Amino acid sequence: MPQFLQQALPLLSDTSNDIHRQGAAEAVALLVDTLDLQILPYAVLLVIPVMGRMSDFNADVRAVVARTFGRLLRILPLESGVQDPEEMAASLREEKQKHRTFIDQLMDPTKLENYRLPIKIKASLRSYQQAGIDWMNFLRKYQLHGILCDDMGLGKTLQAFEATGNPDSQHLPSLVVCPSTLTSHWYHEIEKFCEGLTPLRFVGTNASARRALWTQVPEADVVIVSYDVLRNDAEHFAEQRFNYCVLDEGHIIRNTSSKVTLAVKGVQSNHRLILSGTPIQNNVLELWSLFDFLMPGFLGTQRQFNEAYTKPIRASQGVRATNEQQADGALALEALHRQVLPFLLRRLKSEVLTELPPKIIQDYPCELTPVQTHLYEAYSQSQTRSLDSAVDAASSGHSSKQDSQHVFQSLQFLRKVCNHPALALKSGTALAERVLTEVASAHHQPRDYQLSGKLVALRQLLMECEIAGRSGDANADEADLARTAVGRHRALIFAQQRAFLDIVQEELLDKHLPEVTYRRLDGGVPAQQRHDIVVEFNEDPSIDVLLLTTSVGGLGLTLTGADTVIFLEHDWNPMKDLQAMDRAHRLGQTRVVNVYRLITQRTLEEKIMSLQRFKINVADTVVNAENASLSSMGTSQLLSLFKVDEGDSAGATGRADAREGSLTNLMTDVEDMWNQTDYEDFNVDAFMEGFS
Repeated sequence: MPQFLQQALPLLSDTSNDIHRQGAAEAVALLVDTLDLQILPYAVLLVIPVMGRMSDFNADVRAVVARTFGRLLRILPLESGVQDPEEMAASLREEKQKHRTFIDQLMDPTKLENYRLPIKIKASLRSYQQAGIDWMNFLRKYQLHGILCDDMGLGKTLQAFEATGNPDSQHLPSLVVCPSTLTSHWYHEIEKFCEGLTPLRFVGTNASARRALWTQVPEADVVIVSYDVLRNDAEHFAEQRFNYCVLDEGHIIRNTSSKVTLAVKGVQSNHRLILSGTPIQNNVLELWSLFDFLMPGFLGTQRQFNEAYTKPIRASQGVRATNEQQADGALALEALHRQVLPFLLRRLKSEVLTELPPKIIQDYPCELTPVQTHLYEAYSQSQTRSLDSAVDAASSGHSSKQDSQHVFQSLQFLRKVCNHPALALKSGTALAERVLTEVASAHHQPRDYQLSGKLVALRQLLMECEIAGRSGDANADEADLARTAVGRHRALIFAQQRAFLDIVQEELLDKHLPEVTYRRLDGGVPAQQRHDIVVEFNEDPSIDVLLLTTSVGGLGLTLTGADTVIFLEHDWNPMKDLQAMDRAHRLGQTRVVNVYRLITQRTLEEKIMSLQRFKINVADTVVNAENASLSSMGTSQLLSLFKVDEGDSAGATGRADAREGSLTNLMTDVEDMWNQTDYEDFNVDAFMEGFS
């Protein structure tokens, strides 16, 4: 036995060789099966190495160690009453004591010592940030992986330096995967705060130029790559081994079948960490995808997860949900929360940043203009029959992707109408001609801001915030203007469509509010220029407004130069809006942040707000205050969490009636389309043909 422990067991941790791990896993399994209770004196020495391979990327290794771990788990309570064999070497007794210390820390997190980073961080860590670093070190010791889901603006990047700055025995680089907007941010943050770390930005639109970068990878400590580049170069990244793989805004891999998700899951690394202030954005199945990257198999297969959690939770939200279904949904949420509790660390700004000024969110109601009302009502009436058919098909269990597609496209059209008529009209249709005639009779041009209730409200809001409507002094020098600029309000204006931002910029700001200075950040700005725009906006108080699309400007950026956030549009996914507003409400903000959501009355936008409230409730139930520190995270249950149950994963189940379930599936398909489709590229031509 001592020879096995010293020579064979270390092969189980050889992350560079699949054959070594497979052979060691089979050997441990055979040993445990054969010796049964005679293995007890050595069980402590086996359980932690076996647990560390429960999340192995190799499915064969996972399958073998899962069964072995279950057997060890059942006999482990008997271990404390068994004496060490006389022939056990002193070195093994000492190793056994170390493992016992680890288990004691696992059961009682208050025994963890503060971890000191091996690199120098040129910043003073707050107490909650040190606790986050201790937590990541705790996971690494046990070869486990987790999600740091602190509230947005608490410095997740700084804490993640614990991962990127930790060397391994093989001198492998670490990999940081982030949205393209943030590659420069990560590079500059590492250069600014981390002495001795060499970062490499793996960027470029030219494939041959990127291939040349591979020669620099072995010399780098941290390789920074965007999700898009990783997707395009997935084969090359799958061949390289990394120490850590850190996913910034890791909820991007929530779609289990997307090319980005598959590329990320192909990366080979010793340790894995996700950074996301919003790990659950639409539904709990997204959490399964995140854990399938972190610890494959921990939450069962996708089918098992759907049976245990997704179905009962979805059934409980239906308008016709029975008391039993609602109870099953609540039990499933609680069970999932307990299952993932040790691997999610979340702290809220309101709890750890008492000096941070408050964030005030308020709805700013808008009315449709006559032209918008005409379009909205005409389209709604024309589509009533076909939408009813789609719902009837769903009710009878015969809905198709075409039905979901039709509902999705109809909602897209109505949302464009709520923004501005020009975004929805297709020239040449009978309806377009009627609307253009109506516009001309009112002495307007088709893109005038006055045709949009939202833009009329936006102009009024900018005046109320004293961002617009200021009278300048022609004799004032630059110093006077700079002093005046320092104290005034500055705004982030978010939209989903670049075309809508075009109208805001050209028809409202340029023509009617020339005193308002602005910059713009959207998909049309090259990724390498985005960091410079952020820096300029934060450092130059004379810039009044930053126009952004939610998809580009809503992730990871620090925009504390603004104290006002205005949403022109709203997403099915509430977390996208929450992320965007917290670009301003984060560490470094010294003023109260006011958030205004422009909502068109008596339209589908009010219904979107209702849906957002439900989704936020689901997310808060799975990731709540119990994830705030190690002492409340249920680490004493960690061993039992990995126990492999017979058959499907345990969990509450619920059954909705056929009609309710089919309708839910129909709307789920619609939401999936919303998440996977670029809003600004939507084409409404097919729907306008009906008006010809």
